[in-house]
Amino acid sequence: MNFTRWSSRLPGTQRRGAARRTDHGISPVQRGEGSVPAARGEYEQQPEPLPDAPAIEDFPVREVLGSLPALVALVYGPEHRIAYVNDAYAAAFGPRPAGAAAAGACPELAELGLFPLMDQVLRSGKPRTVKSRKVHGGGSYTATCLPVDSPDEGGGVLVFAADVTDHAEAAERLRASERRHRETAVTLQRSLLPQELEQPDDLRIAADYRPGGTDAAVGGDWYDVITLGAGRTALVIGDVMGRGVRAAAVMGQLRTAVRAYARLDLPPHEVLQLLDGLAAEIDASQIATCVYAVHDPNEGRLVYASAGHLPILVRDEDGSVRRAEDPTGPPLGTGGWIHTSGTIALPPGSSAVLYTDGLVERRGEDIDEGVAALERALAGATGTPQVVCDRLIRSLGVTAEHDDDVAVLVVQHPTRTGAAAELFHNAALDLLGGIEAAPRARAFASGVLASWRFSPELHDLGVLATSELVANSLQHGTPPMRLRLRRTDRRLIIEVTDGDDHLPRRRRAETEDEAGRGISIVATIASSWGSRRTPGGGKAVWCEFALPS
Repeated sequence: MNFTRWSSRLPGTQRRGAARRTDHGISPVQRGEGSVPAARGEYEQQPEPLPDAPAIEDFPVREVLGSLPALVALVYGPEHRIAYVNDAYAAAFGPRPAGAAAAGACPELAELGLFPLMDQVLRSGKPRTVKSRKVHGGGSYTATCLPVDSPDEGGGVLVFAADVTDHAEAAERLRASERRHRETAVTLQRSLLPQELEQPDDLRIAADYRPGGTDAAVGGDWYDVITLGAGRTALVIGDVMGRGVRAAAVMGQLRTAVRAYARLDLPPHEVLQLLDGLAAEIDASQIATCVYAVHDPNEGRLVYASAGHLPILVRDEDGSVRRAEDPTGPPLGTGGWIHTSGTIALPPGSSAVLYTDGLVERRGEDIDEGVAALERALAGATGTPQVVCDRLIRSLGVTAEHDDDVAVLVVQHPTRTGAAAELFHNAALDLLGGIEAAPRARAFASGVLASWRFSPELHDLGVLATSELVANSLQHGTPPMRLRLRRTDRRLIIEVTDGDDHLPRRRRAETEDEAGRGISIVATIASSWGSRRTPGGGKAVWCEFALPS
């Protein structure tokens, strides 16, 4: 039982407790108990009076200034004539004659840039300070100029300088170390970016990377262009949310992984799904944004997926600008999200711009304002991709001292007319199946290749490749089936699509086998071949022949 709590319930206890609480903090004199302190056995000692302190004028000021480790000089008048320098000043710069003008007798004051400050101090009567200034001997000083009353001479200035050479040298070593670290990060960053962009047949592409200024650590911005085959091209841009060598290293790993996944010819959202898991394994503390887009010249559009990145901008031939909207998922490395793909038209005469946030993000401004400014700049940007790229960077105010990395990728789908248009052709045939499908496909390919004026050798190889691809599709695929022939200024592309998603593979056929040699024949005669699954659930098998220069 709590006795104190129980006893407080007794009659009168609460009143006595209240009285004690009320008297607490009241002096004995106020309670009438202090008139006879001896009765309580308590004696209060009275403090002894302090002795009179000497005035500041009583101290030897000259001796005090002379023993200071800091440099002290006293000048007077508008010509700053020397009245006094202490021992530390004389040890550092030599003795100075009294009465001489400081401009001629004290060159160190000019090296420190103090004469304009001393004039200001005389005029305003307020102290001025300069920090870490170097003199000819190599030392660094922080100097303060203080106004001093001197009625006879129009006032004076007391110069007080502290030697900060050690601090300045340490700061310079730190800055040099930071410069070396930044140069290493920039070198690593640039070495991990494409040294030369791939140039697809149907697109013109330019890119630029600008590291942040000297006060900004290098980030993990990157871009890439990957030729997928059959005339298709992957466009990638990303940004690792970090700084320095570590961010650049993570960027390099992600870029390498993107190129590896691109070779699988997967849809954009599946590529980002794989990257998401890899980013978490590389470094769970760092995330990255990324856009992966695929251009198919047969469809005239970009199929893209975004992981927390800024939207793609497309400028049409008439100057209007469109913005690729959803779908946008969270950044790479966060996990737990199913990415999806979207599309945006890229017809002939249009341009697309992929960029990182350093181009449009500014402190104190909403990032949507930066994207809107980029749209306005893109609307008036014409010329080659490199010209457009330079103009966008200049219009958005990116300079050598910019506070963030900037990466820009400009893609143009040019309109071709005249002789250039004659080098680009498409032809397609729907295959209905049956025993007549293969002869019909061979006859169609022969006629098309003859009309494109290919050499007899290339004509025969193209017809043979068409026959093998169509036969493979008829045997292993399902309707609908389609044959597509395409020529560019650099290659001939033959592609067959069907409704079955089982991808063919090249295998070694035994002597007694009656089938299984079609893909091997195509791989032997063509420059390259490949296959991919199509969005509708089927597949496409293609091969390419390089054209003579």
